Amino acid sequence: MSEHEAAAEAPAKKAAAKQTTKAVKAGRTAPAKKAATAKKVPAAKAPAKKAPAKKAPATKSATKSAAKKAPAKKAPAQSSAAKKASGGRPESQASRAKRAAQLNEALAEVYYYAHPELDFENPFELLVATVLSAQTTDLRVNQTTPALFAAYPTPEDMAAANPEELEELIRPTGFFRAKAKSLLGLSAALRDDHGGKVPDSIDELVKLPGVGRKTAFVVLGNAFGVPGLTVDTHFGRLVRRWKLTEQTDAVKVEQEIDDLLPESEWTMFSHRTIFHGRRICHSRKPACGACPIAELCPSYGEGETDPEKAKKLLKYEMGGQPGQRLKPPANYPGRPAPPLPSRDPATEPSTEPSTEPGAGPTTDSAAGAAR
Repeated sequence: MSEHEAAAEAPAKKAAAKQTTKAVKAGRTAPAKKAATAKKVPAAKAPAKKAPAKKAPATKSATKSAAKKAPAKKAPAQSSAAKKASGGRPESQASRAKRAAQLNEALAEVYYYAHPELDFENPFELLVATVLSAQTTDLRVNQTTPALFAAYPTPEDMAAANPEELEELIRPTGFFRAKAKSLLGLSAALRDDHGGKVPDSIDELVKLPGVGRKTAFVVLGNAFGVPGLTVDTHFGRLVRRWKLTEQTDAVKVEQEIDDLLPESEWTMFSHRTIFHGRRICHSRKPACGACPIAELCPSYGEGETDPEKAKKLLKYEMGGQPGQRLKPPANYPGRPAPPLPSRDPATEPSTEPSTEPGAGPTTDSAAGAAR
């Protein structure tokens, strides 16, 4: 190479060397040994630095997720069974009250003829009939009371009755010995403490032998026009199916439903609900497929949904059968019940006390359980 060529090539080599030095410093290119070192260092350190960063959020997220899920598992036990169909959240009081009003309105259209299903002419007859209705049907009571009231038309007459004769008259209603004891006791109390008149207050009525809140509200609502809820087994079953309450105690059920409806509707809502429970919404086989208020029921489907099969489950006038009253109201669309059939010892109701907890004619919460 000539001196002239070497002089021309020198600046190019110098520029190349300068670029190489810059590249090495920048970490972009390097001799093989240095390049390996440069690649290994970030590769080894990067995961070490990033691994904790990735795991830390995951751990926090899992902790937060577990914390959020924990209450969700406890929620069913803590929250109300009354859920909104869409949201699944506990239903507000306002929403329950709105549904209660809708149910009451729908029932009023179906059971425009709803009434007390015990035959009576005065408060004393209604009180006696209601006490007799424990653990039997209103039909059997209505078939029994004509002879009873003919023999003992007033509290004074019944208080003076021969216990054995009274027992024989009410034998068809079952538990006749215990019921006779209650009737003799309440008749004597009416004679001695109330001048032979049935009191028109809840406080005085529940003091009478064999009379509890259910019986008292039947008498108050239907003999005196004092509003009240009659919480029998049908009423309690239906308001729970409708998710208006979770309570099983009759007094607590009464208190919660009282808050959902105007006082003026209490008595008739009781009649309508009980009518529905006896005719369509039965305990074991609800006739869901024949229910006229099915669209309002959150428990639809618990019973028979096939319309034809459901129709066969209907009772009383809904099923084309006689009702429970021998003397029904004028607007009753069904047939009156027949008189008491001939007495057959083989078909007499049991006279032995029930073995179920709380059963028996002297416990008001058991009244009407079989009705």
